[in-house]
Order: sequence, then C-alpha cells, then structure tokens
Amino acid sequence: MIASGVVLTLTLVVLLGFAGVGVWYARDGVDSVEEFVSARDSVGTATLTATVVASSMGAWILFSPAEAGAAFGGVTAVVGYAVGSALPLFCYASLGPRIRQLVPEGHSLTEYAYARYGTVFAAYVLLVTVAYMFVFLAAEFTGIALVFARLAGVPGWQTATLVGTIVLAYTAYGGLRASIVTDRIQTLVVLPLLFVGVVATLVALGGPTAVVSSVTSTRPELLSLGYLPGIEFGVYVTVAILGAELLNQAWWQRIYAGRDDETVKRSFRVAAACVVPLVLVVGLFGPVAAARGFVSTPSDASVALFLVVERVLPDWAVLVFVLLALVLVVSSADTLFNAIASVVTVDVPRFVEMPADRLTTVARLVTGLVAVAAVVVGAQGYSVLTLFLLADLLAAATFGPLLLGLYSRRARSGGVLVASASGLVVGLLFFPPARGVLSVPLLSPSFFVAFLGAAGVSCGVAWLSTLVGDERYDFGRLGREIHRLDDD
Repeated sequence: MIASGVVLTLTLVVLLGFAGVGVWYARDGVDSVEEFVSARDSVGTATLTATVVASSMGAWILFSPAEAGAAFGGVTAVVGYAVGSALPLFCYASLGPRIRQLVPEGHSLTEYAYARYGTVFAAYVLLVTVAYMFVFLAAEFTGIALVFARLAGVPGWQTATLVGTIVLAYTAYGGLRASIVTDRIQTLVVLPLLFVGVVATLVALGGPTAVVSSVTSTRPELLSLGYLPGIEFGVYVTVAILGAELLNQAWWQRIYAGRDDETVKRSFRVAAACVVPLVLVVGLFGPVAAARGFVSTPSDASVALFLVVERVLPDWAVLVFVLLALVLVVSSADTLFNAIASVVTVDVPRFVEMPADRLTTVARLVTGLVAVAAVVVGAQGYSVLTLFLLADLLAAATFGPLLLGLYSRRARSGGVLVASASGLVVGLLFFPPARGVLSVPLLSPSFFVAFLGAAGVSCGVAWLSTLVGDERYDFGRLGREIHRLDDD
C-alpha cells in the first residue's frame, strides 16, 4: 500500500497546479455574466477537441467500463460502454450546428427548453439536468475516494473534500474559459499516463496473449461476443449514456465555444474516435480481474482495474494510476461545476428578478452547495456504475422529446411532457434499484427493459403527439427570444 502522505502531497501539488493555471488564465477577472458562462466562438479545433476528450473522460473511465466487464457481461459489456460513450459525441457533430443555427446566442439546454416548450417542461428538464450532473459529480468523487482508500488508506471524506474544494475554487473564479484551458493540459497529461499505465500492467501480466489465456481458462464466457448478459448490457448502456450525454449541459456550452460549425463537427468527431479505444482498453481489465478471482464482492467490481494494478505493479507504478485518476476527476469536475453554474445563471432570472452583476455570485453559491452535496455522497463509497445508471434513466426518458423540438414544428409542450413522464414511469417500474419502492406483480426487474422502455415509450409518445392538431411552431422565435445575458 502506498503511504497516504505521499498520495495526499501529490494530490495537493496537482490540484494547486491546475488551480494556478486556471486562475492565471482568468487573471484579468470575469467582467460579465456572459463571459462567466460562455466562451462563444472563441475556440479552435485542437482546443475544442482536447476539452471534449478531457471532459468526456472523467474518472468513470477507470471504474464503470471495468465494473461492467467484471460484473455485467464481459467483453460485450465493455464494447457497449465504448460505443455508448462515443455515440453522443458523434450525434453532437450534427446536432451542434443545428443548435447554433436555431439559437445563435444561446447558452443552455434549459434555456432552449423554456423558449421552445414553456415553463413546465423547462422546469422538468432543469430538474433532470441538474440531477444528472449532481450524480455525475458524486460518482466522480466516489471513484477517486475509493481509489485513494484502496491504495493508500486515505479516508473518503478527505479525498472528496480536498478535490472538490480546490476545483470549485478555480472554476468559480475563472468560469468556462478556465475550465477549457485546464482541460487542454489535462488531455496532454491523461493520454500518455493512460498509455504508460496500461502497457506496464499488460507487461506485468505477461502480455496480451497471457491475459487472454488466463481469462479463457477460467471464465471463457467473459470473452464471448455471444454472451447474452453482455449483449443486453451493451444495448441498454448505449441507450443510457446517449440519453444522459444529450442532456449534459457541458456539451451545449462547448457547442457554442467552437469557432464555427465546421470546428464543432470536426472536434466532436475526433473526440468520439478517441474515446472508443480508450474505454475498450481500460474496460477489458474488468474481465481480467473477474477471471483471476480478484472480484469477490459487488463493491470490488467498482475498482476492478485497481485490483489488478495493485497486485501486479510496484508502488511507484501504481502512482501512475493514482495520478491518472486524479487528473481525470479534475477534468470532469471543473466541467460539471461550470455547467451547473451556467444553468443556474440562465434560469434564475426567470423566477427571481436580479441584476446581471449578481447572477454570477448566485451561480457560484448554488454550485458550491451542489459541490458540498456531491462530496458528501462521494465519500460514502457507493457503486459508481449504479449511480450513473440512476441518473441515466431520468435522461433516457427525456432526451427524445426535448430534441424533437429542434426538428419538428408540430412538437408541443403538452405532448412532450406526457411523453417524458410516460417513459420515466415505464423505466422506474422495471428499474432494479427501484424495486424496493415500486414493486408491481408480474413485472420482472430488468435494466434492459427499463432503459429501452423509457427511451422507446417517451420517443414514441412524443412522435404520436405531433400527429394531433395543426399547430406549427416558428423556429425563428428561438433566435428572437434567446439572447446574450449582458444585452440590455
């Protein structure tokens, strides 16, 4: 086990380093609320690609794919996770220019929901969006707390508090621009670290051939592409991640940050192509851990990768993965803090009249409260994958009706609200973790049915609602009603 003092010192140095970069980049201060939540049309392809890669590769990449491979279905589950992680980014390559065209001065998906569908559905989308980002944050803090506790004996609350406090401090000061510049550095750090760590672990295990042989001899089903549990997981996790990421405010911010439509298209496509092999390589350590008998309890699956690493690598090499996990948490946490702040900034004025110069302060305070709650949850040690699946279910029932309004003039608030509610009810009825509360005779719990039912029912009902009535929405209203936050 690594000395806790070494890990905490390394953590503090890394966090202060990123904080210093973020503060220096925003050293002239954030002059307006618009600058705090937007980096509109200012980021080129290389930087936008880097920030998308860094933001999409949170610490979850070291936990959830491997947990899926160890406990939910082997290699097919990992493939599903990789496809599901890349698919939303490919979608944004087309969706992003459409959003920029219809809402050229927009900031957030909740802002669009309000203009397109009205107060009730916008409030629902706001609830789902913030809930998803909160759970994402909690899962990230859970992951890093589990790693530090496992490898160095650091109490979970210390890890989560230290990371959460420093990241919140520099993002609250520098806003989105500070997040983007640190993301670029984080990508340059993460990719080499991940490569070195994976190669070192494979060599210590005897090479790829020895790894495959060890799994084949003990748990051959984990490498079978026809393994039914893995196929089911791969399908529903793709739907789950797609729904969640299409409601992720962080991506809406970066759509507007791109210099132009072509920049957005290229950046999201390249980022998607990068994510697939990264998730695959890291996730395959899950079946390795399961085949070697390292996973003996459900909680072990959450740290399957680190169960392998700590057994085959010397302490100095394990530090590579500690540093990797830390940088990944920072990259996703600062993104989520900014995303939450931007949603609050855009939506508060709809309910409370407030001068523009006070919005930034309110956004920082609310983000701080969310951060505290996420740190508390993150210190509890829950399953990272289960936390994500809970948030993903909310999004799976919402993303279709919400985005329909970008393409169909006949989509209406009543129809999409009923559609989302219907999908959510269906999903919860079959969602295994909810069975203690929602137990219906003759209905067997199933993640597969829950996610496909939530997405399918919500999309189907939303489409059917467009066949009723003759009302047509004027897309030009979105551009006229949504404007910059510093406009008079």
